[in-house]
Parts: sequence; structure tokens; C-alpha cells
Amino acid sequence: MSNAPYAPFGPLLTAMVTPFHPDFSVDYEKAEQVATHLLENGSSGLIVSGTTGESPTLTPEEKLELFRRIKKVAGNAPIVANTGDNETAFSVEFTKQAAQTGVDAILMVVPYYNKPSQEGLFRHFSAIAGAVDLPCLLYNVPGRTGRNMGAVTQARLSSVKNIVGTKEASGDMIQTAHIRALTDENFAIYSGDDAATLPMLPLGCCGCISVVAHIAGKPFREMLEAFWSGDIAKARRLHLRLLPVIEAIFPANTPSPAPVKAAMKMQGLYTGPLRLPLVECEDAELPVLKKVLETAGLL
Repeated sequence: MSNAPYAPFGPLLTAMVTPFHPDFSVDYEKAEQVATHLLENGSSGLIVSGTTGESPTLTPEEKLELFRRIKKVAGNAPIVANTGDNETAFSVEFTKQAAQTGVDAILMVVPYYNKPSQEGLFRHFSAIAGAVDLPCLLYNVPGRTGRNMGAVTQARLSSVKNIVGTKEASGDMIQTAHIRALTDENFAIYSGDDAATLPMLPLGCCGCISVVAHIAGKPFREMLEAFWSGDIAKARRLHLRLLPVIEAIFPANTPSPAPVKAAMKMQGLYTGPLRLPLVECEDAELPVLKKVLETAGLL
């Protein structure tokens, strides 16, 4: 992949699910198994306690224990801890605690619900990054947070010494292009949307923080490598093969990670229920999901 952009954590990080026991307690042993499985099947690193990991329903203590355990089994693979919250003071203190668990980097999501201004976002992320020595990734996902972090703000934040990149999940290709135009090449742009990853690569995207990699890590990684090796036709074939799968795990009416957990169960890796307010897929949805996986050669 000699033509690949700089990717500080490798080209494919999976935002891993959090397994639960039937009583909804965290299944730490299963989490270790999932982490090992992902790293053996295409993932260069892992995001722990992200959106897909049901972070809003995890306690700080549960998150810290996940950080410790997943880093222990990951070896040299980078583990990125999601520590962002919509309160700056809490985010700063929790990030300090996370840094003591041995993780390699921090993921900082745009504050949700309170909709800070662009200046507020700049100060929020500067405060978190300034509290630790670890590399930090911004996370822009306006569909969930209710606030878009603009390209100019991301460029301003790229001047903070340990903010090394962004997980850009706005789905806005023009914004992605502006981020690339306004930042140095060593500021990494990761796609935060599986379906948008291939279109983002020509704009200077260095890889993806993925959900579909739970069930299709090897072909997704192959798509990235094909693009950077110049085999655009192969990259396009793989993208088009995986696109129905991506759409199936992000249906309109069933929030993630319920569908990807169901898909993992179909592949033989059961990770338990979801915590309320999220619920598992309806029975009627499962045959459709299974058919999509079969068509893509993933079962």
C-alpha cells in the first residue's frame, strides 16, 4: 500500500460492539474474544466504547475495565478509547483516567444535545487533548450529535499537537475535501461511514473506522488495499458487493448495533442482548439480513 495516506492507527479500525450477559452485565471475556477475532480478520486496531459499543449505556467504570482488558489482549494493535461526553469537565477527567489504562489513543466525539458553537467545539476539544499526552482523534457525527463540526474548526484543531486526525461521519464529501485542503497530510482523515469510504479515498481519506468490519473485515480491508494499489476496478467491485450488507446493518428503523450484532450471531459469534433503550432486531427483519449476508458470501 505504498500510495496509502498516513494512517496513525492503520487503515481499518473496527468500532467494536460491547457484549452483554443475559442479565445485561458486560461480558468482558466475550469482549476479549471479539477483539481477538476482529484483529485476526482485517482490523488494524479497535475503537472501544464507541457508538457501536453502546457507550451511552455504559458506566465510566465499565468503560475503563473494557479499555484495560481489550488493550491487554490486543498486543501491539492500537486501541482507541472513546472518552468524549457533552460536558467538557467530565470529558477531561475521564480522559485522564482512560489514559492510565494503557490505551494508545483517545476518540473525542462532538458534544451531543447541547449544540455548542464552533468556538465552543474548539475549546472543548483543546481542553481534552491538553489533558493527556496520548494522540487524539476528533469524531464528527452530526446525525447523532445534532451539531456539525465544520472544516475550518477541524483545521484549527489540527494545530493542537496531539490531535492527529478526525473520524469524519458527516457524509459530506465537500466538507471532507475542505478538511483535506486545510490540513497537512499528516492529519489523518478516517471515514466514519462504511458506505462513504470508497468515495472518500480519492479525497485523501486514510481508511475507515468501521462497523461492517465485524462481519466483513477481510474484504473491506482488501477494498482499501486495492484502491491504494491502483486497482480501482477491484476496489469498486468489493464496494458494490458490500454496499447491500452495509445498508442492511444500518436500516432506517432499527438503530445500530442491533443489526450487526444479529449478523455476528448468524456467523457464529453471539454477543448477547442490547441495553435499553436499544432493543434487538425484530424476528421479521432477520431473514432479510440473512439473505443479504448469503448473497455477499458472508455466511
